[in-house]
Amino acid sequence: MSEKLDRRHFIAAGTSALAMPFVSRSASAQAAWPSRQIRMICSYPAGGQTDLLARAYGEFISKQVGKTVVVENKPGASGAIGTAEVARAEPDGHTVLCSISTTYIMNRVVMKNPGYDMDKDLALVSVIPGAGLLLVANPKTGVKTLEDFVAFARKSGKVNFGTYSAGSAPHMTINELNKQYGLNIEPVHYRGEAPMWTGMLEGTLDAAMGSYTAAQSVLQSDRGTLFAVHSKKVDAIPAIKTLPEQGATSKFFTVSGFTGWAVPKATPQPVVDRLAELCVAANNDPKVKEVLATFVLEPAIGFKESNALYQRELPIWIESAQSLGLEPA
Repeated sequence: MSEKLDRRHFIAAGTSALAMPFVSRSASAQAAWPSRQIRMICSYPAGGQTDLLARAYGEFISKQVGKTVVVENKPGASGAIGTAEVARAEPDGHTVLCSISTTYIMNRVVMKNPGYDMDKDLALVSVIPGAGLLLVANPKTGVKTLEDFVAFARKSGKVNFGTYSAGSAPHMTINELNKQYGLNIEPVHYRGEAPMWTGMLEGTLDAAMGSYTAAQSVLQSDRGTLFAVHSKKVDAIPAIKTLPEQGATSKFFTVSGFTGWAVPKATPQPVVDRLAELCVAANNDPKVKEVLATFVLEPAIGFKESNALYQRELPIWIESAQSLGLEPA
């Protein structure tokens, strides 16, 4: 989405020690919540980055609160199906959403009626800032740099470019590249990242964009050539330049995006705070650290920091969407 190695070297503290402060800070919330099993609805398919993060953090939370956290995958409509279900749920902290910035930000302008209103129906709890998304081309295109890709797109007249949902970072990237270079890149929307990379493996796409780890199936099988990363350098591939480093000028190439958790809007603030504390504490769990390192992600951040990031990136995403002829709700 620049990453430094020390961002992935988290504090080596035991999770039990981190759990102790929760009693003193949120004793009243702890007594009332949770009183039963917690449903964590992941609004994207099983096997992708969002799903694996939901399961790792959910397992940690379950251990800390003594109640089962069941992760349910409810993909479809750019995350709107699962999100609408959470928005309608009882606001008691027993139904939690795990989704991405597309769902939290872009659906409000991409969809006429996504089934929920982010401002009125949901409260953002904690987010994991996004990492560098990879842009990968079909080897048949001969593309190795952004300059090559632009030349290929101009010569071909039309390029099929995979995204993991309408309104996603890849979709907006396509839009911004079309604007700057006068191209005709056609987005091909999938119901998640895993099926998108399958499409790339099958050779039906000229290019696609997604996370470092999920893209490995394509890269390691020589079915794709990596030619850029979105806005953040990736430590594992330091030679690959970002889009801005290769001449792309849109402000959209400065945003990181994020994965994060939300609850129904009327959920009591002590419960929201406790959930946020648990997400931050989970960063030090060995399984969570492994997943974060796998996807080259920074740790989850707290409630205030998460909402500040959301407010900072919101107008940039909306401006990009408006250039598609979409108006914010």
